[in-house]
This record gives sequence, structure tokens and C-alpha cells, in this order.
Amino acid sequence: MNNKLDLILNDSNLKPEFRQIAKKVLDGKRITEEEGVFLFEKGELSYLGALANYIREKKHGDNTYFNRNFHLEPTNVCLYSCTFCSYSRLIKKREDGWVYTMDEMMDIIKKYDDEPVTEVHIVGGVLPQYDLKFYSELFQNIKKHRKELHIKALTPVEYHYIFKKGKVSYAEGMKMMKEAGLDSMPGGGAEIFHPEIRDQIAGGKCTGDQWLEIHEEWHKLGMRSNATMLYGHIEEFKHRIHHLEELRKLQDNTGGFQTFIPLKFRNKGNQMSHVPEVTIVEDLRNYAISRIYLDNFDHIKAYWPMISRNTAQIALAFGVDDIDGTIDDTTKIYTMAGSEEQNPAMSTEELVSLIRRVGRKPIERDTLYNVITDYTDHVFEEDNHYRGYVSLPVVNK
Repeated sequence: MNNKLDLILNDSNLKPEFRQIAKKVLDGKRITEEEGVFLFEKGELSYLGALANYIREKKHGDNTYFNRNFHLEPTNVCLYSCTFCSYSRLIKKREDGWVYTMDEMMDIIKKYDDEPVTEVHIVGGVLPQYDLKFYSELFQNIKKHRKELHIKALTPVEYHYIFKKGKVSYAEGMKMMKEAGLDSMPGGGAEIFHPEIRDQIAGGKCTGDQWLEIHEEWHKLGMRSNATMLYGHIEEFKHRIHHLEELRKLQDNTGGFQTFIPLKFRNKGNQMSHVPEVTIVEDLRNYAISRIYLDNFDHIKAYWPMISRNTAQIALAFGVDDIDGTIDDTTKIYTMAGSEEQNPAMSTEELVSLIRRVGRKPIERDTLYNVITDYTDHVFEEDNHYRGYVSLPVVNK
């Protein structure tokens, strides 16, 4: 595990700044904001990959996690008009969207009654009728129908709105959600915390500070959540590091975050279609630096429907230890933005094969990272045991 890091540290041509950061990683010490920006500005892919993979293997070895999940997206009609969003439709243009009733949502839940899924991921647009009472009833109905199904639902963007409308504090509101059956929170709505960028791409939504405060209140209840960052648009490297620093500080205080998921900006069908998308190389650099910087986060996830299966495989060598779940073609948030996967669904066997083919160990987990099944040596029916060549994309810097 130390070989590549040893080679880096023993390289006589390595500049002192890079040597200092590598030594910190080897010693388990925290890098600074200035060093984080420096890595974004100057760090070569091979160097960053070696450091990130060292941390990844120190924490998890070759274990690579996934779960069996599906998405419930109540609506894509929304009060807000974020410039990066290809998914939502404003209320005045709702003919292009969908708005599910309670019964329709429960029909989607019931569709999976005979499936071994462990999680429903609920997120969508913000609408007045989807208020505190509505979501409380939805969570309660899901638990009444299938008590063991983990509800990972709604972002601070939605909670900020429904709590304000319901005239309750963040602390009161999160307590009500927990009592209704909410098990954990996804990481969406974070975008970029810095107001210089957030006001331009997500004006009107909750602020970065409010996003953090809602997660903090959830953590105070002893509950867990994820975090994201939307990167590769109009932000600068300093804004990415500011975002990571804010997450790292809150995690120091609460320890409630499980996973960090970098989300790549996709430019199809939104108000920022003129902004070019970053390269796969930049995706990998961003995963690696996130892994290096967020020393107090256990997991880094690559959301495979957004970046493609092949890139997700490569990311497993750049700090990533989780590639999300089976999903079953139940999300349109990124497909509508031009993501690589237009019909995102993988069977458990396909996910296991994807992980095995790059020499990692596939571990099915539940939402809270309890191991359900270790698929390292599992033999599927009609498994041909192929472990050979896998075609990967050619990346150019």
C-alpha cells in the first residue's frame, strides 16, 4: 500500500511543497486550505491519485461499497429556478413536469415489495402543497407499509422551505421528521456554499450556512447524513476548497456525515449550457483532492449514473470507495442534464462485476454502511468467472 507513496517521497525531483503534503498524508495529518488550493492548481493526476488511493486503502482496503436502492422523485415542478438545473420545471411551465399524489407515491413504493431493496431515496422539486404535514404523512405511510425500508429523504433546500412555511425552527422540524420515520438525509442542495457563486447559480434557495445548520440539527439528534458539492461550472478552485473546509469543520463538531459525493455539472438543457463541462481528468483530480482534504469523512462516493460506469471504475483508484446503488432507472435528475447514463439501472450482479473487474472487493451495504453481503467470492448463477481485460476510456488532459 505504501509503494507509490514511498516512490513519491524518495523522488529527488519532487518539489518541497509536494513533499510536505505527501508527508502529511503519510503521517495522517491534515492539509491546510492553502495546500488544498495548491493541489487543485498544481497537482498532477498521478501524484494526487497515489495520495488519495493511499488514504482510501488505509481506511477500507479494497472494499468497495454499494447498496440496493431506488429513487422516488415526487415532482420536478419547483418554486426555484437554479441556473444549473435541467430537471425542474417552474410552476408556470408545469405542463412539462409531473406532480405525484400521495397514492401515486405509495404505488411506486409498493412496486418494490418483492425486491430486496434496503433504501428509498426521496428528493425532488419544492412545491407549496408538499408541506410539513404532507411529508410527515408520506414517511409514516412508508413505514407502516414497509417498516424496514430505510428512508433517505429531502435536502435542506426542501426542509428550509417547509419549516419556514410551517413556522417551526430547524431543530423542531428535524425532530418532527425523525418522529415521522426519516432515517437519514441525502447530501443534495449543497451546490457551492460560497455566496459569491451560490447567489449566481442558486439564488433564492437556502444559503450555504442554512444548509449546514439543518444538517447540524439532524446530527444533534444522533442521525446521519451525506454531503455533496456541485463542481465544474463557474466556480474557482478556492470556492471548492472553501466548500470542503466548511464540511470538514462541521464534521469535526458533529461527526454526523457518512459520505461525500462530488457531483459533476452537466450542461444539457439548462441556463448554463454555454459553460463547457470539465474533463474526466478533472473529475478524477476532484475525487482525489476531496479524499485528501476530507480526512474526517469515512467515505467518498462516485455517483455512477452521472459520470458513467467506466469512469466510476477508474475513480476507485482515486480515493473513491463507494459507487452508490442499483437505482433501477428511478432517477431523472442527471439524465435530463445529459449524464452518461440515460437509463440508470444496474443489477447486483452487474455492480459486483464492475467492482471485481478493477481488482476491488464488492460489499453490499445498507444506508448506514452495515455490511449485508460480501460478494468477493460470491458465485452468481451462470457466472463465467471472467476476470480479464476491461475496456476503459482514453483520457487526455
